[in-house]
Amino acid sequence: MSSFDLSRRLVAEGLGTALLVATVVGSGIMAASLTADTALALLGNTLATGAILVVLITILGPISGAHFNPAVSLIFALSGSLPRRDLVGYVLAQLAGGMLGTIVAHLMFDHPVLEWSTKIRTGQAQWFAEWVATFGLVATILAGIRFEQKSVPWLVGLYITAAYWFTASTSFANPAVAVARSLTNTFSGIRPADLPGFICAELIGAVSALLLISWLLQPSKSLKSKRMI
Repeated sequence: MSSFDLSRRLVAEGLGTALLVATVVGSGIMAASLTADTALALLGNTLATGAILVVLITILGPISGAHFNPAVSLIFALSGSLPRRDLVGYVLAQLAGGMLGTIVAHLMFDHPVLEWSTKIRTGQAQWFAEWVATFGLVATILAGIRFEQKSVPWLVGLYITAAYWFTASTSFANPAVAVARSLTNTFSGIRPADLPGFICAELIGAVSALLLISWLLQPSKSLKSKRMI
């Protein structure tokens, strides 16, 4: 449990999500402006996102837990690690921070402050990819906290770096980031009409991971009995 009060935790969540989205959108704009090679642009976008996650989780994790993601906050609320009364505040802070991050990226690159994305990201394969991406992210977080807590920033950064490339959706894995990316008609955008499918897949993936990993990490009763003897 964090020793910081709710207002500080919410600011940390908003700030972290803003910097994350500014990195995702900003690096996408930069990459697209430097090369016409889509694979090379995605690589630049990927490396920047993975790197900023390591930084943000390291510096803000001790304050708020560094969720920056409504799906992650949900599973922590369901597991009891986050007080359920704080969940709505966390989600609102993340959504506001994500939108601020898009605005910051646009202002840095002289784009319109906000613009609806027209980039199509829909279909069963994309939704399944988002389920896989979010399932893997939550599994990484839960197992990382259990076995190697100090390494969680690196584990999450490396997982997202990999998931950009092995998922058909390029691994949004985050409803707040998805909403924020619907407000940019650039390399990293997603049409607002495509958000419901992505967000539903992400939330289902997060809960699925919580159910499986909670069971997986629970020692069997026979082993518990032996340890007590």
